[in-house]
Amino acid sequence: MRPRSLIVALTLCTSLFGRTGTAQTQGHQDRKVITRVAPVYPALAKRMHVSGAVKLEIVIRPNGSVKSVTVVGGNPLLIEPATVAVQKWKFEAGPEETTEVVQLVFDPRW
Repeated sequence: MRPRSLIVALTLCTSLFGRTGTAQTQGHQDRKVITRVAPVYPALAKRMHVSGAVKLEIVIRPNGSVKSVTVVGGNPLLIEPATVAVQKWKFEAGPEETTEVVQLVFDPRW
């Protein structure tokens, strides 16, 4: 049996994003995700069968690293692991800072 975190990671990579390799974005040119870190599904959230989406607004530096993360919405049990994971993401380099909105979905069935 696969670890649940691996399944969550695969789900994030295949179904959470509009196109493989890019995060769903609003208002700016899409920047490809070069390195994506999957969030850890909290044990308490698993036990309580908490599911749902966490929406985050991220500011990406020109070099592709994440400068800041702002929570737009989501279950309080899921916000911290989503934020920690997205802070580790790396995007393709760009000419200037950009703001992207990403959504991570947690499902206790995996």
